[in-house]
Amino acid sequence: MNIRILKHFALFIGALFFWKSSFGQGRLQLLPGTQKIYAIQNNVHRLVGSVSFEYQGNTMYCDSAHYNDKAKEVRAYGNVHIQKNGVNLYADSIYYSERQKFAKLWGHVRARDNAYKMIADSMDYDAKKGRAIFRSSGSISSTVSDEKITCLRGYFYPSNGSFFFSGEVHYTKADLDVKSDTLQFAYEQQKLYFMGNTQMRNDSTQLFCENGWYDLEHQTGALFNHAQIFEKNNILKGDTLFINTKLNDFEGRGDVYYKDVDQNIALLGNKAIYSSTDHYAYVCGNSLCFIKYKQDTLYLHSDTLYLEKDSLNKSQFLYGHKNFRFLHPTLQGIGDSTRFCFELQTLEINKNPIMWSQRGELKGAQAIVFFKDSLLKQIELKDNATVLLELQKDSLYNQMAAKHIYALFDTSGVLSSVDAEGQAKTIFYPETSKKVNDTLIEQRREGLNRLISEQLHLDLKNGEVTQISYLHHPDGVFYPMDKIDQKERWIQGFNWNPDLRPTNPNFLRKD
Repeated sequence: MNIRILKHFALFIGALFFWKSSFGQGRLQLLPGTQKIYAIQNNVHRLVGSVSFEYQGNTMYCDSAHYNDKAKEVRAYGNVHIQKNGVNLYADSIYYSERQKFAKLWGHVRARDNAYKMIADSMDYDAKKGRAIFRSSGSISSTVSDEKITCLRGYFYPSNGSFFFSGEVHYTKADLDVKSDTLQFAYEQQKLYFMGNTQMRNDSTQLFCENGWYDLEHQTGALFNHAQIFEKNNILKGDTLFINTKLNDFEGRGDVYYKDVDQNIALLGNKAIYSSTDHYAYVCGNSLCFIKYKQDTLYLHSDTLYLEKDSLNKSQFLYGHKNFRFLHPTLQGIGDSTRFCFELQTLEINKNPIMWSQRGELKGAQAIVFFKDSLLKQIELKDNATVLLELQKDSLYNQMAAKHIYALFDTSGVLSSVDAEGQAKTIFYPETSKKVNDTLIEQRREGLNRLISEQLHLDLKNGEVTQISYLHHPDGVFYPMDKIDQKERWIQGFNWNPDLRPTNPNFLRKD
């Protein structure tokens, strides 16, 4: 962003208000064609004819004028035109008092040089206060480009190069468009200050805030109060946003929100960074990510969440570091760190993850969760893998342990089969049905069945083992319910952790 019109206007305004630097520099000198016909009163002379005169280094033309040499006052009426140093000023009438160091212009006020022009209904200049004011829909525009500022009121301080524009302020140039309730320009600092609702936009970015500043030279700034950035199909919101429009780098602090609109990915946290140049987004502090699908939503939390994008800024991977937790309608889990691949829809969890599905708990040194169109399809558990299935009515657990476990789920997200490899062991309690009478069927646990093999395949229904297949010669034993060996009741390292299970998105963000 480069608002050159305001830089130029710092010099333009000084030349426009010629009296600023000209007090006490001479008397009014009539030019040919002007008649000083009589004194109205108190040494006030009326000038008529083709009125033109020089006064304090300026040439003025008008239909008529009143001049008071003693009071150092000039009043000009009708088609007023002032020239000085390449600047032309026009108005219907003008009043100028050298002693009061004050000037006022009325009616169709216009000023222009070889590059810019200004239009306003009226304008005041008070040299004592070092301030010029125009009111009622003024505008400043370039005569050599499409650069333009319009507003209801403008306040100029030529001595220190400060400008205030208020009331429907609108700046445009090429693809840049700025609207604000109040806009201040500090010429020496080359900064814009926004007060009130503000919108900035160019071909790829829209910025909104209620307060803030922008450095024209470095193209950096800060936005406060309901600050928002829309960059192509990315959104960043926060209590405070720091921007670099040259690099398209943005940082949010406070309650921050980032969204990839194309892929329906959103990140929440206390701090966020988004860079379309370096192709990433990052949040930390009470963070949460949610990935929205047509029917389901996947929620993920970690101390830090890092979204990696490709060269076209399409999200590729989401990384979570430390205290990872996630929530899905059919699966919940915790771990230390993770990587989610958007193309493959795989969730890789490291360092002893624990996951829960219905009444099942799945663990391993590492895990890979496979989704398809948001549906849970498969889980791979690597090293020290276990699957525990709670038999709720009997306070018992069907259990599986192996070096590697592959758990498959049906279309409703229910565990349907398990393949176990490497010292596979299963402990389960077979259930039989016995008809008591015409209307009553009794379900009964027959006992404990322990089976060990290098490879096992289990089919399940509602957490119950319906069929077992094995390779190689298994080591198996069956105990009736009243003769179960207590040493055989548990797989090695059995640990049931229902209190760690995430239950809702708000739980994910709790430390």
